[in-house]
Amino acid sequence: MPRSFLLLLFLLLLASTSASAQPAVLNATLDGYDYPYPVKTLPLKLEGQALRMAYMDVPATARPNGRTVVLLHGKNFFGAYWRETIKVLTAAGFRVVVPDQIGFGKSDKADIHYSFHQLARNTKHLLDTLGVKNAVIVGHSMGGMLATRFALLYPETTEKLVLENPIGLEDYRVGVPFQSIDQAEASELKSTEASIRKYHTTYYPNGYPAAHDQWLLPLAAQTKSPDFPKVARANALTFDMIYQQPVSYEFGRIAMPTLLIIGQQDRTVVGKGLIKDPKLLAQMGQYPALGRRTAAQIKGAKLVELNKVGHIPHLEAPAQFHQALLAFLK
Repeated sequence: MPRSFLLLLFLLLLASTSASAQPAVLNATLDGYDYPYPVKTLPLKLEGQALRMAYMDVPATARPNGRTVVLLHGKNFFGAYWRETIKVLTAAGFRVVVPDQIGFGKSDKADIHYSFHQLARNTKHLLDTLGVKNAVIVGHSMGGMLATRFALLYPETTEKLVLENPIGLEDYRVGVPFQSIDQAEASELKSTEASIRKYHTTYYPNGYPAAHDQWLLPLAAQTKSPDFPKVARANALTFDMIYQQPVSYEFGRIAMPTLLIIGQQDRTVVGKGLIKDPKLLAQMGQYPALGRRTAAQIKGAKLVELNKVGHIPHLEAPAQFHQALLAFLK
């Protein structure tokens, strides 16, 4: 058989495998999309609704050190994007727990009142169920707001706190015009792969990497599903949660050892598209200044500034991110 034919057959097989690994249509809970580690679900009852909270519980691959790290995802993401961080931490002896919050990823998209208090309570219930009494809480983006709320509500459970380019370092209500949940939902329903890609591109000041598609395409595949309205509704409700429930006034109450890892090129502002005044927009999302201000508010906080890095250091600059994280944990 000619080598050229064998090569063509291999490429077709590879393309087929890649296509099957990423379905063109995904439902509200990403059924058919594989996470890097086994996914389990925790039953919850919220506002009279029986719901499922998905999570990964990954044991150490090296000699266990008896410590647990909880990784909290951002708003436009889901737990799987922590894949490489999970590998690094488990190889260092940590047990790693990665929940998908209700409203995100493989968890149910409930039509409920979302609050960081409730998400923190759900996370605490998960840890109690898993027998985890004390953990390092790591939060990226929206996960940073949730990690902050968790640390304030459950200081006895929070061994250390790590905030990676968290949103909520400023009060968005001051500069971002209010929109109703109905308005936010109508906007979410118009989402397409192109619009999602346009937004995700802003996370990378040095150019959008093709590898990021693995975290973008599942979200795009949901827009083609008959139950996308459930996802859009949850997205609108959680946008309102971020807008209405700032944590920026409470950093002074954090008492545990805290690390801030801040990509200096990040200019994320939740609701940026609603701001019409260019001068006001230029004043917001200034992460270098926000990071320094927040570190000064938290007693004893350590600040690691990553130059020429945007909103997602653990994806854009994983070596630097993991070095800073492991040094702090050890």
